Amino acid sequence: MPNREKDTIISISAGTIVKTLAILLGFWVLYMLRDLVLVILTAVVLASSIEPAVKLLGKYRIHRIPAVLGVYVALAGLFAGLFYAFVPSLLGELYDFSDRLPGVAQQLVPPVLVGGDGAMKGGELLLAQFSSGAPVSDLFVTLSSLSGASKGFATTAGSVFGGLFSFVLIVVLSFYFAMQERGIENFLKIVIPFGKEAYAINLWERSKAKIGKWMQGQILLGVLIFILVYLGLTIFGIPYALLLALLAGTLEIIPVFGPIIAAIPAVALAFSAGGTSLALIITGFYLLVQQFESNLIYPLVVRKIVGVPPILVILALIIGAELAGFLGILISIPVAAAVMELVDDIEKSKGLTS
Repeated sequence: MPNREKDTIISISAGTIVKTLAILLGFWVLYMLRDLVLVILTAVVLASSIEPAVKLLGKYRIHRIPAVLGVYVALAGLFAGLFYAFVPSLLGELYDFSDRLPGVAQQLVPPVLVGGDGAMKGGELLLAQFSSGAPVSDLFVTLSSLSGASKGFATTAGSVFGGLFSFVLIVVLSFYFAMQERGIENFLKIVIPFGKEAYAINLWERSKAKIGKWMQGQILLGVLIFILVYLGLTIFGIPYALLLALLAGTLEIIPVFGPIIAAIPAVALAFSAGGTSLALIITGFYLLVQQFESNLIYPLVVRKIVGVPPILVILALIIGAELAGFLGILISIPVAAAVMELVDDIEKSKGLTS
């Protein structure tokens, strides 16, 4: 029988072209309004974060508006109290640390960096700046003056005012979302294409539950590590224990690598204060804290309530910081949780259709 060639005919309707152009236009609009989109997403995350507290107050017959106001006032008071209690001490420790850093750097950098026949001129210049006894802030001032003071001032001022405006807008929008019984759900109905609203709301509800579990676990873990590190460093007589403990508690948000990064300045200060023996002791102390966290705190407490895998947290934080800076970090975990739920739904639909 003769072989018959089969022609494949691809038909593209006008409706398909219009839909494709509409999707591309939508992505372009989102890109142009990316700063506003980040602000809105951050406000949605903030409003969702206080929702459990508002519902708890509602069980005691407190109306929603007074409950939301009470939660915001309580949060403002909490941050003000923490600022008053810790920030002056932290600033003092940070300033003293910047003064002491030149001596620490001279002790840590091997002599080869400052010897030889000029093979490492950059290292010599940097160490010469350190050895002059000037604080690190003077080095920053010297470097920044080379790039032009007027341009730097304009850029800094614009960043400060832009950041303040974004902060105020986030607070106002989150307050507006929280004041309404289903404020976020109503917002999603407006921005989600027709026919997909119910699924989008269901996806957000599941993502919100996962986000809440992750946040509870991270707060608990950070507070416990802060207390353990502060007590340990204070007992061993390491300077700037409060600053180092706060760094350790904050970096717990980064799985695996966070504790390692937090241990580096503590070990360096221990080496400067007490030599190799104290540095080894502090290294062992941080390893002990890490083992205590991995084998006791995390399995017994955190793993039961956390719903986001550690590797996804790392990737989300890196991508969020790279794409959108600080706001990207804030919304990276909620977006990752939503993506997890979406991928699970896609996998389930494939299983049903196969």
